[in-house]
Amino acid sequence: MSTIQQNLQDVRSRIARAAESCARAPEEVTLLAVSKTKPVAAIADAINAGQRAFGENYVQEGVEKIQHFSAQPQGAALEWHFIGPLQSNKSRQVAEHFAWCHTVDRQKIAQRLNDQRPAEMPPLNVLIQINISDEQSKSGIGLDELPQLAQAVAAMPRLTLRGLMAIPAPEEDPQRQREVFGRMQQAFLQLQQQHPQADTLSMGMTDDMSAAISAGSTLVRIGTAIFGARDYSQA
Repeated sequence: MSTIQQNLQDVRSRIARAAESCARAPEEVTLLAVSKTKPVAAIADAINAGQRAFGENYVQEGVEKIQHFSAQPQGAALEWHFIGPLQSNKSRQVAEHFAWCHTVDRQKIAQRLNDQRPAEMPPLNVLIQINISDEQSKSGIGLDELPQLAQAVAAMPRLTLRGLMAIPAPEEDPQRQREVFGRMQQAFLQLQQQHPQADTLSMGMTDDMSAAISAGSTLVRIGTAIFGARDYSQA
């Protein structure tokens, strides 16, 4: 068994333990393998271990990987998520290649993704990014802006509003960490009241996945624990 295959097994076990500790089924939590800056050989290793959903932060790098694997026998079974900040001039590539975009934070971007999504493809699955920790350096909207943007996205025919995404600031205090995740959980439940099709709460990474799962996360974005430290010289 390769290191990546062993790591995936370990992460899946961590997800299962975290889910069971709060009386949730492990199947309720999707594992998104964050493969940014990682070579196709590492992704192929993960695919061989049964991983099917991958997250990319850089548009061009992600598109090249999607194109590479689309020519492989298992390519049709893979699901590609764009999880990085999205500039307007890169929206077409996301609309034309990815199945999901986690980082919609303004109506202009949503409209571009909608208009540029090819008619022969299923609607693009969209998550609205919330800046839950009010960090100046982070993308995302405030919770007060959510109802209006959610309404706009839900009305776009080539998009499907699936839920929310957040990258909370690191918190050493577990109680503070739980409070932040709890605010996201409440926002998600409120969103579902207006938009019942919303079924995805994307939060939790290698260091905080257990707390995120206890707060209702349905999708955790894990990179380092699967692939090891990232080499940003290749990004």
